[in-house]
Amino acid sequence: MIAAEAQNHPTPKSKPGQAWTAAARALAIRVLLLQEARRRELVPDPQEVAEGRMETDEEALIRQVLDAAVDPIAPTEADLRAAYDASPERWRAPTLYEAAHILFPVRPGDPAALTKARDEAAAVLIEVRQDPRAFDRLARQHSACSSRDAGGRLGQLISGDTVPEFEAMLDALDEGAIAPEPVASRYGLHIIRLDARAEGSVLPFEAVAPHIRDVLEKVAWAKAARDFTAALVADAEVTGITLAAA
Repeated sequence: MIAAEAQNHPTPKSKPGQAWTAAARALAIRVLLLQEARRRELVPDPQEVAEGRMETDEEALIRQVLDAAVDPIAPTEADLRAAYDASPERWRAPTLYEAAHILFPVRPGDPAALTKARDEAAAVLIEVRQDPRAFDRLARQHSACSSRDAGGRLGQLISGDTVPEFEAMLDALDEGAIAPEPVASRYGLHIIRLDARAEGSVLPFEAVAPHIRDVLEKVAWAKAARDFTAALVADAEVTGITLAAA
């Protein structure tokens, strides 16, 4: 049982004993939680945790005993404000982009396809740089992306919508500029044009307060759950494993 649980506790290969210890601790705490659930005479009430998968009776009992026993302190308005003021940059709105691209697909592990795509992209890039107005026509002719029907235009994007290599180029380009060379990604090679960029600004406290509250409530619940299990451990008699760090 401990060996199976150890698979859920990755540790450095040089310290395999850490996974074993963590697994033994997790199993011991699981036993204590189940004992507490039965002491409270809770009846398992399994819930669906994923499509087609219900909690086991033991999973339900652990959830129910935590729901019954864990009573976190709700964050105050002052707590929310303090979290916001401590790191305003964290609450910055994402940067907005309007961009277009021409995609030359490359299958992973296919050197011949990569060479072909590089040659095609280089030739098309020469045409685009000679006549930027041809971008629309060339995208329709050459791009493997469905955006070709819109002349390569991708519409409005926000930070995180594209792969990192693509976004890095969007951040580096001036508005209206075309990337000096094709950009490689897992999808292939992209000729990229940045049409517009609006840097995200720090959002006002009122706009992010609900999200901050949600984050702080989760932190408070986790702390209260740790305190509850620590109290169970303190009252328990367990041999062979140290539980104080759980």
